[in-house]
Amino acid sequence: MIRKPIHIAVIVSTPNEEYQSRILNGIRQYSSENNITLEMFTAFANIGNGNSHDIGEFNIFTLIDYSRFDGVILLINTIQSVSFMKKIIKRVKDSGIPAVCIDQQVEGLYSICIDNESAMRGIVEHFIVKHGFTRINYITGPDDNIDSQQRLKAYKQTMIDYGLPVEEERIYHGNFVASGGTDAIKYFFNSSLEQPQAIVCANDVMAVAAINMLHTIGMHIPQDICVSGFDHTENARNYSPSVTSVDRPLEEVGKLACTKIVGHMNGRKQELHTIMETKCVFSQSCGCNNSTGSDADEFRRNTYSVMESYSGGFSLVSRLNSALISCDQLDSFMENLKKFIPEFRCREFYLCLAESFDKDIQNFKSEELDLSHIHDPEYHLPAAFSGLAIPVIAYRNGKFFDMEPFPMTDMLPGLFDGKNAIGNYWFVPLHFQEQTLGYIVIKDSSFPMSPHFHSCIMDISNSLDNVRKIICLDLITQRLNKLYAIDNLANINNRNGFRISTQYPYQKCVREKKPVMVMFLDLDGLKSINDNYGHKAGDTAIISVADSLRNSCRNGEICCRFGGDEFIVFAADYTEEKAKALKKHIEDELDAINKNLNAPYSIGASIGYHIAVPQETQNIFELVTVADSLMYIEKRRKKTSRYLKHRFEPDDEEG
Repeated sequence: MIRKPIHIAVIVSTPNEEYQSRILNGIRQYSSENNITLEMFTAFANIGNGNSHDIGEFNIFTLIDYSRFDGVILLINTIQSVSFMKKIIKRVKDSGIPAVCIDQQVEGLYSICIDNESAMRGIVEHFIVKHGFTRINYITGPDDNIDSQQRLKAYKQTMIDYGLPVEEERIYHGNFVASGGTDAIKYFFNSSLEQPQAIVCANDVMAVAAINMLHTIGMHIPQDICVSGFDHTENARNYSPSVTSVDRPLEEVGKLACTKIVGHMNGRKQELHTIMETKCVFSQSCGCNNSTGSDADEFRRNTYSVMESYSGGFSLVSRLNSALISCDQLDSFMENLKKFIPEFRCREFYLCLAESFDKDIQNFKSEELDLSHIHDPEYHLPAAFSGLAIPVIAYRNGKFFDMEPFPMTDMLPGLFDGKNAIGNYWFVPLHFQEQTLGYIVIKDSSFPMSPHFHSCIMDISNSLDNVRKIICLDLITQRLNKLYAIDNLANINNRNGFRISTQYPYQKCVREKKPVMVMFLDLDGLKSINDNYGHKAGDTAIISVADSLRNSCRNGEICCRFGGDEFIVFAADYTEEKAKALKKHIEDELDAINKNLNAPYSIGASIGYHIAVPQETQNIFELVTVADSLMYIEKRRKKTSRYLKHRFEPDDEEG
């Protein structure tokens, strides 16, 4: 007996397309009937304008610890990145678990393929033998795709076998998506060669797009040109004209992949490579069958169901985007997202942030880092899954609950402990371009196979990254404001900070005719401390005066380092008694600092203050000048301030 439950990982991209969804339906059906839990790691790549999006999507495959699984199924042809696929295959082989590759043979691994060459030969041969065509054009898939390579090879060989020329100008190198079919028609009809009698396409998506483009330029199918596809998809079957194509048992492929893994676990001998049969379906696009793919009633029901699904899906995407786009904090983002999770029709939902997401924000908060670190690649979010996962949203059976951070190597806590009911888990990446934000786990939901799911995930990713950037931008702004207004050494206001901080209370006192107090402090003997004990000791003296001011100004007073060894304190609606008490508090603080410092020098300051009701025409710095003059009298002999013009002249160099 094999142990239960079995865990099978599935590697797939764009699960909402028909080829993938039919295979996945077969896998899911077999798993539900045989007590198997599926963990489906899915990306939505090959849709962006740049490679960075695909990298961000494919990074979800770096999350997988293959050693935890009983087997893995790889839909290789959906991962249109050779380098990523090679990395995945190497890790699978290193894990030693049984693996099944669909539609591509890999040495040492099970595979389930179709005979692409025989299937494509049947289509091309049909046009040559049945229709007598000699001018047959061809639209390929990606050049590095094995299916595409085999189908192109069959086209060329069949033409040669029947004595027909293989003209490179009649071959367009497409991409398996609609633009390939559209662009191919433009290419063919700009060619100097005679118009083709038939166009053979490497898949149905390009075939339908090619027919649409032919209609646009006034061609009739099949009267003017015949067209064929490959895969016999539902859209192609129900298109008008219905498309001649190759049918393949995709649901059976999914079931057989599971059967191979279970058979391997049971020690059953089985073929390493299996070739599935295909069937050529000749239909309206080559003029061989006038029937449509579905009867009218079934087609109407299917069409209605699709339209309803799209209508509801568009509404969900629109409402989700509107709710998340305005979020500027992580808490509001999570609260708004939670409202939509029941609409995902899932049993469980987890949003797990990468540890680096929080570290990135903490880096911006750190006083240890200057702003230049934002240009340092070391501080950017990584392009892989590592470290801790922080589950900021956890939802199970209609209720939200708290979860502790966990190692990403676990993928999800409790996944393999045998306590959870079997089911289907979807693992989906959250990222900005190639930078990892985290991932989402959804259990027992068909929503990931809907055409709207990826739009929702992109909205979540973009909004999450937007929140991160807003938080970091706010922190940068705070740092810049601090650099502008705070003295780096003294860690109190500089002159800019003093001007900004005093503007409102000073003007209020002007309007209400209330007195203000301006106190001026000059550090005694700074030059002597610097000359005899070094500038580090001088810095300590400056910091000590600033500390004494910060500890003394606890009742609304505003203090600053005005420059060099000069400091100012401002207070609104102040009295003589308060000013005397503040002066004594500052002097007591300095005495305490000197005792604790136990230095060979003493830190002191000469202090003068002035109290007056400011006039509308009077600038605050005029009062500062008066306070400075009074401080000068206390010092008796002092150096003229470097920042204010005095009526007094210096008579020595003492600081």
